[in-house]
Amino acid sequence: MTSTTSPTLLVMAAGLGSRYGGIKQLDPVGPTGETIIDYSIYDAIRAGFAKVVFVIRKDIEPAFRKTVGARFSSRIAVDYVFQEPGRGRTKPWGTAHAVLVAAEAIQTPFAVINADDFYGAHSFRLLAQHFSSGSPVDAMVAYPLRNTLSPFGTVSRGICEVDSVGFLCGIRELTRIAADDHAHNTDPDGQVTQLTGDELVSMNIWGFTPAIFPELQEYFARFLAEHPNDLTAEAFLPSFVDEQIAAGRARVRVLQTLDRWFGITYREDLPRVAASIRALIADGIYPERLA
Repeated sequence: MTSTTSPTLLVMAAGLGSRYGGIKQLDPVGPTGETIIDYSIYDAIRAGFAKVVFVIRKDIEPAFRKTVGARFSSRIAVDYVFQEPGRGRTKPWGTAHAVLVAAEAIQTPFAVINADDFYGAHSFRLLAQHFSSGSPVDAMVAYPLRNTLSPFGTVSRGICEVDSVGFLCGIRELTRIAADDHAHNTDPDGQVTQLTGDELVSMNIWGFTPAIFPELQEYFARFLAEHPNDLTAEAFLPSFVDEQIAAGRARVRVLQTLDRWFGITYREDLPRVAASIRALIADGIYPERLA
């Protein structure tokens, strides 16, 4: 039985991986076939999470249950909810909608992560500690920009603006950040902005309570009204959080981690992620086989 106080992990896995090609969430990166999701769930269990909710598409449900869900169903409560494109779309409605569709499956404080991102054990411990403190405010784990870049192409990152007491003021989206000695972003007009690499960025790892859902429902209803015929518009979770902060309806504690983030944005990232996992196993962070 799931604890009424232990946190829940919400894994967003309905994306199509358009830049990558294929269902990247199910590609193995560990030595015995583990996916990135397996490592996230393993870290969450170690941090004290008691339930995982997967947001997936109906068409990948059989493969997902067999490849991912079956690994942990004996160690943690597992639930599935479905995010479908709808209205003639080919892509889901975005990360804000992904969280919203899980509302009925979540009764405790919960973390939100992407399925294809490796966040590191420290990030889950930070969120578990935040939840156990009883703080009513939301939370976000932030990474130094330099720990999140890909050598194989540009990436989009949300640069965090943090106040003097550690709360999020806003997120500035930069959509074409490339790695060099530090990093730089090129905007659509060709203007180049040099970055230090120390900037804190959001990698879509959040901590919320179920109190978020009524506000999220209202936000998504307005989004649909504003984009009635747009088949590509997406409701993004950082945009929702930004709006809540600006309106004074939310406070978000920024939890800083020095863990290195690994992600599979491009297919060329896969060998690098697998090598990084092997290095963590060699350092004793993970066992050879996740039990």
